Amino acid sequence: MLIAAIMATIAPRTAQAEALLVIEADTGKVLQAENATYPWYPASVTKIMTAYVTLKAVKEGRITLDTLFTVSPTAAAQQPSKMGFRPGTQVTVDNALKMMMVKSANDIAVVLAEGVSGSVDNFSAEMNKTAQRLGMTQTSYVNPNGLPAEGQVTSARDLGILARAIIRDLPEYEYYMHIQAIKFGRRVTANFNKLIGRYPGADGMKTGFICASGFNLVATATRNNKRLIAVVLGAQSSSQRTLKAAQLLERGFGSNKLTWLKPSLGTVDALAPIDASPPNMRDEICGPKRKRPAAENEEDDPDIQADNNNDSGVSMFTAGLQGPTMKVSDLLAMPAATTTPVIVYTGPARTGAAILEADAAEAANQAASVAKRKKGAKPKVAAKPDAGTPAKPEKKDEKTAAKPEAKPAVSPPKPKTAAVTPAAKPAAKPAAKPEAKPAAAKPAAAKPAGDKPPAAKPAAAAKPPAAASSAAKPAAAPAAKPAAKPAAQQKPDAAPRG
Repeated sequence: MLIAAIMATIAPRTAQAEALLVIEADTGKVLQAENATYPWYPASVTKIMTAYVTLKAVKEGRITLDTLFTVSPTAAAQQPSKMGFRPGTQVTVDNALKMMMVKSANDIAVVLAEGVSGSVDNFSAEMNKTAQRLGMTQTSYVNPNGLPAEGQVTSARDLGILARAIIRDLPEYEYYMHIQAIKFGRRVTANFNKLIGRYPGADGMKTGFICASGFNLVATATRNNKRLIAVVLGAQSSSQRTLKAAQLLERGFGSNKLTWLKPSLGTVDALAPIDASPPNMRDEICGPKRKRPAAENEEDDPDIQADNNNDSGVSMFTAGLQGPTMKVSDLLAMPAATTTPVIVYTGPARTGAAILEADAAEAANQAASVAKRKKGAKPKVAAKPDAGTPAKPEKKDEKTAAKPEAKPAVSPPKPKTAAVTPAAKPAAKPAAKPEAKPAAAKPAAAKPAGDKPPAAKPAAAAKPPAAASSAAKPAAAPAAKPAAKPAAQQKPDAAPRG
């Protein structure tokens, strides 16, 4: 029995399994743990550590929240999600933290890393030193944003330890962990953590997603002076990670009633790490079987409804939800509580009316940029009807693309004069003679058939008969049999393309 239990622990998990963890924030007591010490790709929950290292630098006086950092070409080149600032743009630490934690901006994470430590490599080294100091023994960092990298690894256990460190060491800066939305000019971005504004007591922290990791979420909530931390790694969608985190929190808040029935799981630091490679969920999450591409901010609320059957045992008994019990899935399907987005901006720190002025100026710039793009797009839209007028020839020569169309346009006068006789003769004589005529025409196409180098020329030479056959279509009877000619003539066009 003991050997079987050990083998079950170390055996590779199925790709569909997830890593789940619920702990008490103040004591670190584990309330539930499934695959919590299995290595995992962190994705954008990496940014929790990026924020921790940055805010520790602020607390230690190395930088301030008003310190200006500059967007480098390296930062600007990061993949989305990102703010998209040009190199040379400056942003304060305060605004950068808001953009990174709410929009999950990969470019801004690099801006902070380079600003705090001088380079991404130096900052990653500082992240790793911090992880070791905190006891995150399964974690290593290669970059500050969580974009795919082989050496970027963590676990639910280590993320629980990190979330506790944020709460314990940086209580004055926790504000950055639970901003519901930001506004940059005309663009309003809601936090990808959908618990904020929906689940009662939700107050942090961060989502993450790459194809290899699935959908990740570290979430905190407080109820009746009790604060819990939930970690979900490897969910199938953004909605499922939200639902599962809410279910974990709900069970955690109700666990006091059944404590005497459950064996103690100890503290999060005492969970034994598993030595294994992190699972790669790319095929399952982003493979061809998925109906649409997965993305960090995908809106797939039907998944919440699909999980209703798993939600039957969880009821809400919180302030404002008295009366009939409500499923967590029903709660999360409701609109988020309305809130005023936090204004973010580029350039030096501002206060009061100056913030509103900067916001209005950015909104005007964005509106002008949109207007310019729309104005530039008008000629392209107007050109489409002209290109679509010769619709019938395009459909016939669909496989030959645009080049063959240009060549018949140069030589229509010649085939018209030559086409009169072949069009007239099949009309007057039986079916045997039109077959003899193509045999006479074939030598022109047959000569280059065996010569691969001049294969492009016969295509041009073969086209005038095709044009002639289309011109001959108004003649009644031969229209059906000459149609066999283009089929034979298309073969040389197909061969060069392959």
